[in-house]
Amino acid sequence: MINEQLKLSGALSIVLADKNGNVKDTREVKNLVVNAGLSYIISRMVGTTKGVMSHMALGAGTTAAAAGQADVVSLLGAREALDSTTITGTNSEKVQYICTFEPGDATGAVTEAGIFNAATAGDMLCRTVFPVINKAADDQMAVTWTITLAAA
Repeated sequence: MINEQLKLSGALSIVLADKNGNVKDTREVKNLVVNAGLSYIISRMVGTTKGVMSHMALGAGTTAAAAGQADVVSLLGAREALDSTTITGTNSEKVQYICTFEPGDATGAVTEAGIFNAATAGDMLCRTVFPVINKAADDQMAVTWTITLAAA
């Protein structure tokens, strides 16, 4: 009998900068891959009817991340198209999603983030909640989200 266990995890690196590029805040945050995200991954293993992960959202919700969630709780602005998606790692076991929220995008008390395969509706891969980061109207927030799949 073969008993292989896989572990899926995610982490975000968040950098908030002012209009002059001065770093105001940095965070390293773990995430939860939600049930819809797990179903999405399995569906992509057998077909391509679901689109690739293409958008990231920031929100002001403080509800703890839970497996059954399908969206951020309180969206700030709109979902942003990803700037890049890259497969990394020694054995291609990581994917990095990078998104920059420009001045005027997702302004406010940011406390949550999610990754999606559509600009609206669609599937959410993962969600995280973190202590507030106050993004002013002229600030820029860069988020690098790394998902790792490893043999446990």
